[in-house]
Amino acid sequence: MIAAEFETPAALVEAVRAMRAKGYDKMDAFTPFPVHGLDEALGLGRSRLGYLVFGMGFLGLVSALLLQWWTGAVDYPLVIGGKPFFAFEFSIPITFEVTVLFAAFGAVIGMFALNGLPRLSHPVFGCESFRRVTDDGFMLLVESDAEGCRELLIALGARRTEVVS
Repeated sequence: MIAAEFETPAALVEAVRAMRAKGYDKMDAFTPFPVHGLDEALGLGRSRLGYLVFGMGFLGLVSALLLQWWTGAVDYPLVIGGKPFFAFEFSIPITFEVTVLFAAFGAVIGMFALNGLPRLSHPVFGCESFRRVTDDGFMLLVESDAEGCRELLIALGARRTEVVS
């Protein structure tokens, strides 16, 4: 892997576009703040997290309704004040709460899973340029061992390049 530090966010985005045009597709960028257009330049698609959250919310809705129906109408039926064993109207608050609970768990667990977290160690953490990323540095990490990649990054305006092992 080769890490390259760039001066500005615009230089980083242009370098990413140029690297993708040359055929490099395994890249990651590190910036101290969100950079407009960087996701598109890296070729990242839309997140699948929304689908996961919707699915977990739907699972929560179905689970809540089934549990309330099973306990009230099948497992332990009680006649209280002439009400039916199961009525949808009375189950709305619990159904809403369980739907939100399952969706929230899906969002948190899905975010960790899709981001590959927790990752306690990564080779880029030992890179000297990486320390500036949280302050004012803009870094591009390219998964390539070719010397031509390093020369291309320098030609694209990289302030410093470093081989990351």
